[in-house]
Amino acid sequence: MASTQRSLTTRVLEGAASLASRTWPVAARFFPERLEFDETQSIWHAGTPDYQPRAPLARTISVDLAIIGGGFTGVSTAYHVSQRFPQHRIVLLEATSLANGASGRNGGLALNWINGIDTDDPDLTRKVYDLTSAGLQTIRTLIERHRLSVDHRFDGTLTLYTSSARAEAAHAEAEYLRELGIPVRFLPSGELVAHFDARGVYGATFEPDTGQINGAQFVRSLRPILEERGVAIYEQTPVLRIQTGRIIRLTTPQGEVYAPAVVLATNGYTNKLGLFRDALFPLHSSVFATAPLTPEQQQTLGWRAFAGFADDLDRISYGALTCTGHLVFGGGSNQSYAYLFNNRTRLPPESALARRAQAAIAQTLAGYFPAISDIPVARRWSGVLGITLNRQPLWGRWGEYRNIYYALGYSGHGITLANLAGEFIADLYGGDDSRWRWLPFYQSRYPPIPPEPFRWLGYQAFTRLTGRSPRV
Repeated sequence: MASTQRSLTTRVLEGAASLASRTWPVAARFFPERLEFDETQSIWHAGTPDYQPRAPLARTISVDLAIIGGGFTGVSTAYHVSQRFPQHRIVLLEATSLANGASGRNGGLALNWINGIDTDDPDLTRKVYDLTSAGLQTIRTLIERHRLSVDHRFDGTLTLYTSSARAEAAHAEAEYLRELGIPVRFLPSGELVAHFDARGVYGATFEPDTGQINGAQFVRSLRPILEERGVAIYEQTPVLRIQTGRIIRLTTPQGEVYAPAVVLATNGYTNKLGLFRDALFPLHSSVFATAPLTPEQQQTLGWRAFAGFADDLDRISYGALTCTGHLVFGGGSNQSYAYLFNNRTRLPPESALARRAQAAIAQTLAGYFPAISDIPVARRWSGVLGITLNRQPLWGRWGEYRNIYYALGYSGHGITLANLAGEFIADLYGGDDSRWRWLPFYQSRYPPIPPEPFRWLGYQAFTRLTGRSPRV
C-alpha cells in the first residue's frame, strides 16, 4: 500500500491516546462477545466432502500448551511444537471445524512478501523475501513428506499493472530485485499475452515458486498427523472465558482447560475473545469460484499459464486457477470488502451487502476476461481477514507472565505467514527468538484503532470519500 494511502488511513482511523506498554494483570478475565461464523461453504471446503469435526471438549483437562484456533496458525503451531517437544501435552480448541475461518475461505494464493513492510533497505528486502520463500517451501515439503492429499500448484504468480506508468516503475523494481538475487521477472504486455491475456494490462511481474493451494484440504489433512503425535483436537469448542495468571484457565461450553501457556491463533476473530480490540478489526472479503473450466475454455479465456494473479489497484483484485480447473476470484471494488459495525464476524449470504459484493467482483473479473460471463459460478463465500491499522502483522508474547503467544493480523496475506507463524511460536516457546528479532512487527507496539462508533465511521469515511478500499 502506498505511503500516502497509509497516511490518510491513519489520519482517519487513529486513536487519540498514545500507545503505552501493555501488560495484563494476574488473573484478568476476558469474556468473549457473541461468536458468529459464516455458514457458506467455499470451494476449498467442498474439496473435503468426507470431513467430520471432532467431538467437543466435555471435561476438565490440564496441558502444557493450549492453542485457540484451528486454522493455518493453530495447526502449524501444533505441528512444529509437537515435533520439537514430543513429551509436551498439547490441546487445540476450535470453535467450529478446522479451517472454517480465513484458512478455508481465502482466495487461495500463496505468495511472497509481507503486507505493511515497504522498504528501500536492500538487506531488509532480501530478508523478507528469503523468509517468505522458505515458508512457501515448507508448505510444499509438508505436503510431500506426509503425502497429503492437497490440491495445489506452484508454477508462479503475476502482479498485473494497469497503467503504462506503473508498468514502467514495476520493470525498474524487478531489475532492482534481480540485482539482489531475487528471481522476479518483468513481462511486457507483448510477452505476457501469449500466456495470460487479460484486458487493460500493460505488463506484469512474475514470481516463480509461488502459487495456489486448497487451504481446507491442507489444514484438515494434517489432523491425523497431529493426533498421531498426541495432540488433542477438540472442534465445536468455542472458548467462553479466559482467566490469565501463571496457570491460564480457559472455559468452554462443556469443559475447562488449565495450561501454563496459551497460543492465540484466531486472527480476525481475536477481538471477539475480548483481546486486541484496539489492534485489529475483522474485514469481510467476498470471493467466488466458477465451475471447472475445460482446456478449451481456458484457451478461450486467455489463461494459459500461471497459478494466479493480483493487480496493482488500491481496490485490489486477485484470481487463481486451481489444478481442478476452477477459477477463483475476489476483490476489485469497495463493495467486495466490508466492515460490519461492532466487529461482527458473520456476513449473511442473503444480505444486500453480500449480494452487492458478488455482483461487483463478477463485473471486475469480466473487465479482465470478457469471455468469463458465460461460465457458471459454482460457489460463493466470504472470509474474515484480520486487519491492522498499519497492515503489519502482530507477533509476540504478552501477559503478566509472558505466557500468551500470538500471531495475528495478516491483513490479507496470510497463507504463507500463518504457516510460518507455527515455526515462530515454536521457537518462542522453546526460548529462542534469534531467527525473528529483525522483523519490524515482532514484539512491536501497534497504532491503535479507536472504538465504536468511530471505528465504523472511520472505515466508511475512508472508503466512501476517497473511493478506495484500504489495500489488503
